[in-house]
Amino acid sequence: MKIYIKNMVCERCNLAVSSLLKEMSIIPVSVELGQVDFGDQDISSKQVEVLTIKLNNLGFEILDNKKSCLIDKIKTTIVQLVHHQDSLTKIKLSDFLKSKINYDYNHISHLFSSIEGVTIEQYYINQKIEKAKELLVYDEHTTTEIAHRLGYSSLAHMSGQFKKVTGMTPSQFKKLNDLKLRKPLDQV
Repeated sequence: MKIYIKNMVCERCNLAVSSLLKEMSIIPVSVELGQVDFGDQDISSKQVEVLTIKLNNLGFEILDNKKSCLIDKIKTTIVQLVHHQDSLTKIKLSDFLKSKINYDYNHISHLFSSIEGVTIEQYYINQKIEKAKELLVYDEHTTTEIAHRLGYSSLAHMSGQFKKVTGMTPSQFKKLNDLKLRKPLDQV
């Protein structure tokens, strides 16, 4: 049995969910971004009910509808790609998602847009810009290095997307150096 959990987008999320399950004496086979696999273990409806309440208190939500699960899997896959790798290779997003999710890209693209109100590509760009903000705030890399790390063909390309999303250039953002301008990943 697997359950899919909305807003579970980072390693701290995995730790929080793992800790909660341990507290409830439920030992899963695995806890990964966006899902918990219980294997063949039976989880009672009462345990699921208590788990749902406790997860909601932590800001998570169990997804029970197939479309919601697929949307969350798309988001989680993009977050992992952008935020949990050292650098993005020049990969075609549609091919990457097709290989990870095992659905036709046209199908998931249409579904994502209809439910989320933005395209998968825009969601991907928003995640990349959020990662760029993080790297700019930490001030360990030049903007050219950040552009390269995020898979942009040039600094100008990243700067154009950055300005379109944030209303300012990366240089202007860096000068502000304001952590409040960053968003939690589940709100991007």
